[in-house]
Amino acid sequence: MQPHIIFRIHTDLRLGLGHVARALVLQAHWRALGGLATLAVSGDDRARRLGEGHHPFLDQVLDCPVVDLGEDLHAPIPQSLKDQAHLVLMDQWDTTSEQIQALRPLKIAVLEDDGDAHEQADLLFQPFLEGCRWPTAPVKSVGGRKIRPCEAQHGACRVLRGAEYVVVSPEALKRRPKREISQPLSVRKLLVTFGGSDGADLSGRAFQVLQRLSNEQRWMGTCTILAPRGIQAAPFKGCTLLEGIPGLTNRLPEFDAIWCSAGVTLNEALCMGIPVAAWGQNERQHEILSDLAMNNGCLDLGVGPGESLEPTYHSLEQWLGPEGQDSRQEQSRDGMGLIDGQGASRVALELWNLTKPALDVEKYPR
Repeated sequence: MQPHIIFRIHTDLRLGLGHVARALVLQAHWRALGGLATLAVSGDDRARRLGEGHHPFLDQVLDCPVVDLGEDLHAPIPQSLKDQAHLVLMDQWDTTSEQIQALRPLKIAVLEDDGDAHEQADLLFQPFLEGCRWPTAPVKSVGGRKIRPCEAQHGACRVLRGAEYVVVSPEALKRRPKREISQPLSVRKLLVTFGGSDGADLSGRAFQVLQRLSNEQRWMGTCTILAPRGIQAAPFKGCTLLEGIPGLTNRLPEFDAIWCSAGVTLNEALCMGIPVAAWGQNERQHEILSDLAMNNGCLDLGVGPGESLEPTYHSLEQWLGPEGQDSRQEQSRDGMGLIDGQGASRVALELWNLTKPALDVEKYPR
């Protein structure tokens, strides 16, 4: 019997496709271990496209089955699908205790949770919300088990904390440089992107900041701004406006720095040693970015929606120019130290080990 996992995910204007991208990477690692995987997705029209078997980023069909659950964030997984599975990974931002209880007796893991719903689960991955950097020693023994500093116990749930469980795409790992990148004196090419939906319209606010820097000749580089919903203004000198870039991960190394929010692009940029300035789209993201900034992983620009643009203007002016070279050099080095690109394999292995008690012990020994 092959262990079968369900990836329960959601996509809409608020969440974008980041959770979908993470699930696609993890299911590939799970199948490489010898398991079966099914995606159970809810959300807007993009969920319908996934349910029809279309890849969200490439012009090709998905290589794993997908079940469309409709629009409701908390839509239940059909009993017929549950009967085939051993494990569910909940990765949809707002998981409830009722959702988890409805999935029993399956094993249940959760990716990121800032509430207490995960205490009803078996395993929780907290890449950022409880700190992004944890030492590997000293190890202590609890109940005959060796416990590392990155581990904790919340109720009956085992918690794995830190950036070593951050999932990035295989393309990001392939393009990770072999040695530390030497940062230019000032940023010549800047990429600005806040996700495939940009529900907070951060691209429009970023355009205002960069336009002012250019008009006042405070920064003389070029920028590419990805604005899925468009910007109602003519691009200024050195500015290119696009709806998106196909195969964005492979194009990231073309830029000297990136301005984004907390999500897939941030993680992949850190993995590849590209300096990042980041706006949080809400207070939860801002907590993540603050912790990353304290560990020298990025430049934290605060919460983007509703904030005054003046602090962002002055921070970027310094960071993009010669005064920011040392900061960008340190962020390139320390970002690569935080995210090594192996997080997906660690998560998949922990999920695999979670299924062992439910499987034939002769075929899958402890």
